[in-house]
Formats: sequence, C-alpha cells, structure tokens
Amino acid sequence: MKTLAEAQAQLGRFGFDSAQHAVFRERAAQATASNAVTSELSPLRPGTIEVMPPLGSLEREKLRVEGLALIRAGQVGIVVLAGGMATRFGGVVKAVVPALDDRSFLEWKVADARAIADEAGGHVPVLVMSSFATHAVIEQHVAAKALGHVDIFPQAVDLRLTPTGELFTDKDGELSPYATGHGDLPAALRASGALDRFRKRGGTTLLMSNVDNLAATLDPAVIALHVQLGGALTAEVVKKDPGDKGGAPALYDGRPQIIEGFRFPASFDQDSIDVFNTNTFTLDAATLDRAFELPYYRVEKQVHGAPAIQFEHLVGELTAYVPSRFIQVSRVGAESRFLPAKDPDELERNRPAIAAVLGRR
Repeated sequence: MKTLAEAQAQLGRFGFDSAQHAVFRERAAQATASNAVTSELSPLRPGTIEVMPPLGSLEREKLRVEGLALIRAGQVGIVVLAGGMATRFGGVVKAVVPALDDRSFLEWKVADARAIADEAGGHVPVLVMSSFATHAVIEQHVAAKALGHVDIFPQAVDLRLTPTGELFTDKDGELSPYATGHGDLPAALRASGALDRFRKRGGTTLLMSNVDNLAATLDPAVIALHVQLGGALTAEVVKKDPGDKGGAPALYDGRPQIIEGFRFPASFDQDSIDVFNTNTFTLDAATLDRAFELPYYRVEKQVHGAPAIQFEHLVGELTAYVPSRFIQVSRVGAESRFLPAKDPDELERNRPAIAAVLGRR
C-alpha cells in the first residue's frame, strides 16, 4: 500500500482510525515534549504491596481452593497479549514460535488454562489480542493445532510518520503500519465484542499476560487474592535484579499506579523502588467495559536506518484510572511467575525454569 486511501481500505478492519491518525500527524510535527511525569512522585508506602504467600503454605492453599471455586463457577478467563512481531526471533509471530517440547507459546497458554479448568471442573475462556501483523497467522495456528475455541480479536493499527508529520515510507516506498500498543486492550475487547461475549457467559475476572511469559500461569490463588484485595486491577510485580529496567509502581499525585520506565524524570532515583511491573494483571471485566482515554506517547524508532515516529499507549496506565492493587510474586525456580523470552538466548536460558513452572501441573 502506497497511499493513505489504500491503507484505510486494507487496515480498516484492524481499527485504523483516520481521525486519530490526523491527530498523530499534528503531534509528530510539533516540538518534542518530554514524556516524564511532572507532578509529585515517590515510592509506595510500606505495606502497599501484598506479598504472594509461598507455595505449600496453608494461606496459599486456602487461596487456591477459593480460586478454583471461582473457576468452577465460570467466572474466570485469560487474555493473552499476542500482537507483537518477534523481531529478535527473526521477525516471526512470537505466539506460534516453539517454546518448549515443540509446543508454541500460545499452545502452552491454552493448555495451562484448559488444565486448570479440568481441575476445577469448569470452563476457562481464552481470549487473544492479536494485531494486523499476527491475526491471520494466529487464526491459522489455532486451527492447525486444534486448540478449540479461542476468541481472537485485533488491537488497533496506525501508520508511522516522519519527524515532520509526513507519512513514513520504507525502502520500497510502502507505508509502514504498526500496532499502537497494548493500551489498546480495553477498547479492542469492547469493539470486537469479546468482552461482551465473556460477560454474557458469566465471566467476571480476566488474567492478562504477555504471550512470551509462560510463568504467568492461571493460578487460582492469584485470582482469589485479587478478589480478596478488592481492587478493579491487581498488578504483579517482582523484585528487581541488577540491570532490570521497566515500569514500576509508585505514588503519583497521591495515587498508587504504574509509571513506565521512560516516564521517570532524570531527577528521580529509580533504585528507590525495588520492584518492577511484569505486565501480568488480574482485571475485573465490568471495570473494563467503558472508554478509557489512555495517553499516547511519542516514540522514535529507527526503521530501515531512518527515523520514524509512532504513538503508543500502555495497558499499565489503567492503574491511573481504576482502583489498583499490587502483589509481589516470585521470579525464582518453580515458584516463578516471571520468565519472559524476548529473544532466543533468553528463551534458552529460561527453559529449565519454564519447564519446572509448567511441571507444577
């Protein structure tokens, strides 16, 4: 596609919004503003973050029993974020990459949900947020692997721009689409009807995780703790290791919320916060069923050696809009809930721990 009209025709079914695109063009051409927060920012108060009881403890087992009851009642589903292309895996759709024992990341996610459903004696709906770049491949993969019913819905798409607000074209003169970030989740769930279908079946609670984090299993104890804590959103955090970067929970204008790493001002000591966000959330479905004006951030990328501007928003910023709670989970051994695989080397390093986590079943 070489023209805006062609892009609108091809990308319309993936949520390309001409009005939003026009806003992005205006913003791209403006002087670059900092994404850093400007109001009062501080670490969370002691006791704000709940620590997940360890495996084998009576408290953990009690939570597990309560969570299984919720699953048995048909109230729980999972959402898998699978809109990204795995550039560090060679530009393939990561959801279909073999992760362990020749089963793909998505196969493991589905198998985990189905195993817990069988244990509980209930049914766990599986929802997958795709993108223009991954939707068809994921549909084909689900059919080829006979994964049963998976509700696949696409996130939004836009077109990259030049730093002056013109349409960016690649080395072949083609326009360059991109997915606008996992902050699309609430709107995409509603626009596709996936959220409505889930709620009409009696669903109340969704566990959301990245497709490449196989340690973020459907743990009934996590679901029960979310209900017990009483927030609309429960975010999982882990202790930082040296070199870790990313979003983290902080007190911003008196409200506990996740601040993305690039939004911390240079003057703020990020090491004063000893945990960071894993992008695994437990969400109340009813709370998601409304419009959220999550902010879009200007991001500059190098595409084929040229600067390209895109605007993205992030699902963690829901914490600024809804009552949110935070639980600290493990990232160690069979108890880990955070074992991402951003590239083949990281996957290889984490495979033994991933196998141990999945072996808990």
